[in-house]
Amino acid sequence: MTGSALYVLAILGCGEADDACRQVSVAETRYQSFEACVADTAWAVERNADLPYPVIVAQCRRADQQLSDITLDDVDLPDADAPPASDKSSAGRRLGGG
Repeated sequence: MTGSALYVLAILGCGEADDACRQVSVAETRYQSFEACVADTAWAVERNADLPYPVIVAQCRRADQQLSDITLDDVDLPDADAPPASDKSSAGRRLGGG
């Protein structure tokens, strides 16, 4: 496949504050485009909501790239008062009462 990149969706568990998130798994699906990968982030977070972390994150990246360190400040967490940020490659969900 010359000239085309494949993308993967990494599942991360995040703590509170400025701690870096930890990669828990990588979804088996390989995406032909970044946009297709990002479209599945919310679904991936919901599917992995049982992981033992206060925040679960799905991050799209090229299949040939290493995971970059991210913290909660880098994640598009749902906020009832603001529209979702479209410039982030990660989506997450805060679980429990936080």
